[in-house]
Amino acid sequence: MAPDTRTGPRWPNLLLVIPFVALLWVPLYNRIDPALFGIPFFYWYQFLWVILTSLLILVVQALTSTNGDSGDHATGGRP
Repeated sequence: MAPDTRTGPRWPNLLLVIPFVALLWVPLYNRIDPALFGIPFFYWYQFLWVILTSLLILVVQALTSTNGDSGDHATGGRP
């Protein structure tokens, strides 16, 4: 196995901890109010994090990718 030769910053990976903590800390969102369009807070809060996490993953990927990335993620960049 070849050593990892990426030179991009690694600190943005810590941003992925935010949704992890936000969804595991259940007392934060274990309530009904405020409802949004009749949907209890418990449900729309979790759904909002699906969208926010997707956006956060895109941001982290953009911050950690290098200019020499071949874009071939299916084979891990190997020929």
